[in-house]
Amino acid sequence: MFERFWGNTGVAEALEQMLAQERLAQTLLFSGPEGVGKATLARRLGARLLGHAGLIERDDLSLPDNRETVASRERWPSEKRNEDPLLFATHADFVTFAPDGPLRQISIQQTRLLKDRAQYLPNQGSRRVFLIDHVDRANDQAANSLLKTLEEPPDHLILIMTAENAYDLLPTIRSRAVPFQFAPLSREVMHKFVRERGLDQPERRVLLAAGSPGLAISLDLDAYDKRRAAMLALLKTAAGTAPFSAWLPVSEALGRSKSEKLEFHLKVLYELLRDLLILSQNAGEIRNEDIRPELEALAAKVEFRWIRKAVARVDEIAQLIRRNIQKTIALDALIMELRAA
Repeated sequence: MFERFWGNTGVAEALEQMLAQERLAQTLLFSGPEGVGKATLARRLGARLLGHAGLIERDDLSLPDNRETVASRERWPSEKRNEDPLLFATHADFVTFAPDGPLRQISIQQTRLLKDRAQYLPNQGSRRVFLIDHVDRANDQAANSLLKTLEEPPDHLILIMTAENAYDLLPTIRSRAVPFQFAPLSREVMHKFVRERGLDQPERRVLLAAGSPGLAISLDLDAYDKRRAAMLALLKTAAGTAPFSAWLPVSEALGRSKSEKLEFHLKVLYELLRDLLILSQNAGEIRNEDIRPELEALAAKVEFRWIRKAVARVDEIAQLIRRNIQKTIALDALIMELRAA
C-alpha cells in the first residue's frame, strides 16, 4: 500500500493494520519534523481509500505549480484571500487545506469552508478525505472553528492533520485525534534516498536535511549559503568578533529584499547555534561541516550561557513572526542584546 515510502515504517504498518481490521480512525494527527513524509503518507492513505493516486499526488505542496499558487497569494489583499480560501482538490473527494497568506496561517475562512464541505457526500465510493497540512499554523479563531468539525465529523469523512509539534495545538484538538509520531530518517536511509534521487552534493544535503527527505530534495543550497553568510555575520557581530559596521550592509540588504522571509533566516540561525553548541561541548557531528574553521573560532569566543540566551531570544522572535514584525529591527535588537551579554 505504501510502496516507495521512505522511513517511519512503524507508522505505515499501524495504518495498514487499521485498514486491514476496518478500524481506521476518522481523525488522525501526524506530527514530526518538517519534510519527514507526513503529508506524503496522508496522500498515500487517501489514494488507498479513494483510488486515483495520480490525481491526489497533484495536491503535493512541494510541486512547482502549487508553490507558485501559495506564493502568489501572499500578494493578494486579505479581503481577496478571505473571499477565496485556499484549498487544493484535484481529486473531488480529497481536499488539502494549506497555510495561506504572508504569515502562512490556516485561516478561519478555511476552517469554515472545511466545515461546509465536510457535509458534502462523496462523489464516488463511501469516503471523503480532508488533509489540513500544518494545522499547528491555525490561528486561534481557526482552531476553535475546527473543533466544531472534530466534535461531530460526518460518517463519511476522514480528517488527517499534520503538525511539526503536536503540543502547539489546543489540547481539545489533540484529544480528538489518533496521534502518530514521525521521526527523522536514519543516516543510512537518507544516503540511500539521495543516491536514488540523484541529488547533487549528496553528503551535504544529508547533513543539512537532518533526516528529512523532503528537505533534502527541496533545499536550495545557493539560497541557503546566502542566508547562512548573513546569519554568520550576525553571530560574529553579536559575539563581538566583528564590528557592528560589518553587519550594517547585511542588514540593509535584508531590509531591501521582499522575498527573503525572516523565518527562513531563523531556521539557518538555529542550525548555526546548534553547531556552536556541539563544538563548544565537543558533543558530536555538526551540520555545517564546510565552514567548520569559522564555527570553531566563534565557538571558542562564546560561553554556553551566551548560546542559551541566543536560542531563547531567537525563540521569542520566532513567536513574533505571526505579528509581522520588521526583520531588520528584530535582528538588530538581537545583536545588541547579545553583545551586551
